[in-house]
Amino acid sequence: MPASQPSSALHLLLLFLAAVASTQLSPAASKSTLEACSSSTSCPSLLSYTLYTDLKLAELAALFSADPLDILAANAIDFGVPDPANRILPAGLPLRVPVPCAFSDGIRKATSARYVSRPGDTLAAVAASVYGGLTTADWIRDSNGILDAGADALDAGTRLFVPLHCACFGGVDSGVPAVFLTYPVADGDTVPAIAQRHRTTANDLMNVNNMATADVAAGDIIVVPLPACASAFPSYTSDVGLTVANGTYAITANRCVQCSCGPGNMDLFCVPAPLADSTCSSMQCSNSSMMLGNFTLMMTSAGCSVTSCSYGGYVNGTIITTLTTSLKPRCPGPHEFPPLMPPPTTSFFETYLGPSPSPMASEGGIGPQMAGMAPTSSPPAASSGPPPLDQHVGHILALLVLCLVTNLAW
Repeated sequence: MPASQPSSALHLLLLFLAAVASTQLSPAASKSTLEACSSSTSCPSLLSYTLYTDLKLAELAALFSADPLDILAANAIDFGVPDPANRILPAGLPLRVPVPCAFSDGIRKATSARYVSRPGDTLAAVAASVYGGLTTADWIRDSNGILDAGADALDAGTRLFVPLHCACFGGVDSGVPAVFLTYPVADGDTVPAIAQRHRTTANDLMNVNNMATADVAAGDIIVVPLPACASAFPSYTSDVGLTVANGTYAITANRCVQCSCGPGNMDLFCVPAPLADSTCSSMQCSNSSMMLGNFTLMMTSAGCSVTSCSYGGYVNGTIITTLTTSLKPRCPGPHEFPPLMPPPTTSFFETYLGPSPSPMASEGGIGPQMAGMAPTSSPPAASSGPPPLDQHVGHILALLVLCLVTNLAW
């Protein structure tokens, strides 16, 4: 064997290893579902967010410029507890954050979040950790006019505008009302597992996100359709377009009214909120002694005549109420409210991982039931993913070393 052959073999080995490193170790770009739009009207949406550290509810709300009570209501957490804004929520707790989804740069984005940087912050850390992957360093950089494409470090006290992924898709999924939840894919997630967790189907997820295959990776951003109850308030009301995900609540009319969706039916049901006080306008229906959320039943030969006092929106400090009468085949029973849970003190707490069970026969009601309900199940175990990349590379290296030793032995 010529003397130069071992060095040639070693040279080939080094070239091959460089090729492996460049093709196997380079990170793939994350994929995101973006909704193109041309309307300047914002719409209701939800963000799936996991707390990166212990936070007061008020601190969490400030990150997203959201109302603390809105966050509690969107997660069916008891919003009638004393001093909710100062409740400390634990790191690792998954929550839904309601935000208005606006139009910006030709696509849907949540545009109200603001952040003041702290010592040691970087654009990448703010995007990935503080905001849980709901935005990107490039989005923050572009939105704040940071011209240096390589800039990442932030001076403490820098005020940032933070755009966030969101989607609305017309508030409809498969022809029925829906609220769309923006979901950053985590390690171990699969499309079937995400679908099961949110009680939808893998096919529906793939259709909504225009996916050719059911392949997702950590860092991808997809949207999940959640069944919802939609309002039909007039366009001149301040809460026009109010939509509530099944199994949850919304607070409206300057915290005077609470509206819920499910579990018994998919009709929006509104009653006075726990925090309603003398500053709230009258919630009595005109020409009636009935208050918002009240109803009367009367059996007739044609069926059950149901007269109800319903919510019709909020206009310039006035709560609109409407007295309606409808005929039903049978009289409804007491209205079933989505169960409210106590504020969590541990991250092992499922407040909302799936909407309420499928709707049953319509039911009416009088007032909210504020009883809490403890969790009955643990978070689903993460699906096992493929073997780590370094394990594949290790196998390749072992094989190449064996080949080289064999070659040198000859």
